[in-house]
Amino acid sequence: MLKVGVLGAGHLGKIHLRLLQESPKYELIGFYDPDAIIGKHVAEEFGYTYIDNLNALIDAVDVVDIVTPTLSHFDCAKKAMEKGKHIFIEKPITKTLEEAEEMLRLQKKFQVKGQVGHVERFNPAFKAIKNNIANPMFIEAHRLAEFNPRGTDVPVVLDLMIHDIDIILSVVDSEVKQINASGVSVISKSPDIANARIEFENGCVANLTSSRISLKNMRKSRFFQRDAYISVDFLEKKVEVVRMKDAPQEPGAFDMILQNAEGERKQIYFENPEIKANNAIQDELETFADAINQNTVPEVTLEQGTKALQVALQIIDSFQKA
Repeated sequence: MLKVGVLGAGHLGKIHLRLLQESPKYELIGFYDPDAIIGKHVAEEFGYTYIDNLNALIDAVDVVDIVTPTLSHFDCAKKAMEKGKHIFIEKPITKTLEEAEEMLRLQKKFQVKGQVGHVERFNPAFKAIKNNIANPMFIEAHRLAEFNPRGTDVPVVLDLMIHDIDIILSVVDSEVKQINASGVSVISKSPDIANARIEFENGCVANLTSSRISLKNMRKSRFFQRDAYISVDFLEKKVEVVRMKDAPQEPGAFDMILQNAEGERKQIYFENPEIKANNAIQDELETFADAINQNTVPEVTLEQGTKALQVALQIIDSFQKA
């Protein structure tokens, strides 16, 4: 079992603490939070060990799970990696691209493993269909949330849209060519609603919309590729797949047939991939343990987290140029 310590005892930190405590792959040593009152309260309520010295906790573990506000991600990761500890770090990887790039240098220098908490990679709906998403040429993503003051210290792009940025970068095998975006601050001092159009070198176009001031919650992405339409509902954990193939010479009475202007006839059929229920946060933490124990590449590398941050920051920069 890997000895693990958690940095941060906020809403998400408490979820991580519970799942790590329950995991057969980790031994939870304790947690640190700079607010001693919060730390002692969480320790008393849930029974976890509160360690009030950050360096002491890092020294006592193999893995440091960083669930602190984004502003402190880099400092926490730097302390851990310099002591030779593996790091799991929540998204976004850091506040700035310079910090993320320095983190990559530290990882290489100290030969430790790192994974970024882009949890939607472990959503059961996406896991069920990701291997069928092949060379999509148009992607549309909507991530809408009701207002919650938690997370409004950063633009909605870093709070919500970055999930979809990471998903899109994981399925589009091409470099970003151009980004156009707009964002509006409604309640917060940073943008609460944003739309971005990402064009890739291979011709793929992704259109992303994120809002944290919606009247309803929605987390849905649609992928359009040759002879297929794939819809992934990350919120409801559902997948719709519509495919087309050459129509048979003598179609059945209930076959759906389309004919284009060139006279080509296609049959439409539906697929229902099996979706296996899971706890996505538990999965991401435990696959990281597997990567450490088996010396394999983590599911979401620090490099991938850096790339997602880079695109997110380009989108934010595009707001200022609009």
